[in-house]
Amino acid sequence: MATVATDLITMKLDRLFAATDTDSDGYVDWSDYQRLVDRYLSTYKIDKHDRRAHALLMSYQMQWVELLRHANGADRLSKEQFQTAIRAVSVDTSRFNMVEGVPHAIFDIMDTDFDNTISKDEFGQYLKVWNISDPSALDTFFRLDTDGDGAISRHEFIRAVREFFYSPDPEAPGSLFFGSLSS
Repeated sequence: MATVATDLITMKLDRLFAATDTDSDGYVDWSDYQRLVDRYLSTYKIDKHDRRAHALLMSYQMQWVELLRHANGADRLSKEQFQTAIRAVSVDTSRFNMVEGVPHAIFDIMDTDFDNTISKDEFGQYLKVWNISDPSALDTFFRLDTDGDGAISRHEFIRAVREFFYSPDPEAPGSLFFGSLSS
């Protein structure tokens, strides 16, 4: 069973690496994260001086520093280095809790109407940030909305991010951020 769990988590991390490698050079470096931040700000029309922009930038900077710390001094990460480092950072919360800090900052960016929920339209913007164009990807919204109230609450979003990093279940809502794992 552990092998299956590892394989599924590896599959999810493969997709995260591909999405994070914004220039498709086979490595993740700080410029990839900066492009992600810029995409969020552009897509959600948020000024770079907005407190939410600062929080997103700082959370990604903290994540990057931790990734480098767990990558033994590398300044850019291959897919294998990224996977090893992100696994370590996701469980080592001694300096920064990546699985909590970054998602809260992302949620605050996504919640454009400040109602503490993510609507289907707000989630659609999220898909654009990550260049996810598969028409079925919007169906993930309904899976993340676990209570079926038509919106993704902060609790549902954070729980889904935890599932992305930790759940061996390919059908867990959080496992679907970058599409179905059975495809």
